Amino acid sequence: MIWFCLAYTAYSANAQEFIPLWPKDKVPNNRGMKLKDSIANERVYQVATPGMYAFFPSSQENKGAAVIICPGGGYERLAYVISGTQLAKWFNTMGISAFVLNYRLPNSPDLKEREKAPLQDAQRAIRLVRANAARWKININKIGIQGSSAGGHLAAMAGTFNTDLSSIGDSIDQAAFKPDFMILVSPVIDMGKYAHQGSRKNLLGERASAAQLNTYSLQLQVTEKTPPCFIADAFNDKSVDPHNSLLFYQAMLEHQASCSLHVFPQGGHAIALRNNPGSTELWTTLCESWMIEMGFIPQTLSN
Repeated sequence: MIWFCLAYTAYSANAQEFIPLWPKDKVPNNRGMKLKDSIANERVYQVATPGMYAFFPSSQENKGAAVIICPGGGYERLAYVISGTQLAKWFNTMGISAFVLNYRLPNSPDLKEREKAPLQDAQRAIRLVRANAARWKININKIGIQGSSAGGHLAAMAGTFNTDLSSIGDSIDQAAFKPDFMILVSPVIDMGKYAHQGSRKNLLGERASAAQLNTYSLQLQVTEKTPPCFIADAFNDKSVDPHNSLLFYQAMLEHQASCSLHVFPQGGHAIALRNNPGSTELWTTLCESWMIEMGFIPQTLSN
């Protein structure tokens, strides 16, 4: 069973369909507190109801693929426009269904285990899309995940972690929780030498153990079964060290897991859908070509 409602919040001006991830009485890893959404300056600072906003292409343009989008924000907030809804509309132009994830942030006072909540929500979102694939005309083997910055860390977690953190004993559990591909933009990957300090602190707290740092350094979680990945980054990113992307690419290469890495001279930590400097503007074209090359979307619609 899926729970649907229309959202008319400040960050859903187009009244996109909002899909809660969990039944109200079965949200895992929570203390039962009554929270309210906190939204300011196109950022979400507290998530009361984890869910996703659905953006569908027209039936004539639907190419049968889907992407769950994880907005960035250092695990402190969700930049839902620049790394969420704008990208969703771009995916729609390619005939791809897109779902902007409104995932719980680790700093929520309601959480029992702060570091698990974002991944629980991401896994559940993937499962929900698969469970509704027939209804939404989506191929269950062409469901990917995209993330920017800390959202890239969450997307990479979804692609590399094999532990099921999202089972709650309902029919949705029967759907697979891992994505078929990953798209990472300026991602946070490492929790060690090249860690983005804010993301590490917000996700793992002030006193993360050595075991936690290793577990959440995602280059260490790559295996030969890790799904294909596309990475876009900028050489001059001063916020999240580009070594993060390089470490993930190197791990994918060593395990013979397919990965396409593009590091552009300019762009800083602000690679967006449009208005990027110089050759960085090509990242969306390269990403679309990669999805076609990998067989996730066809080059042309079949008649």
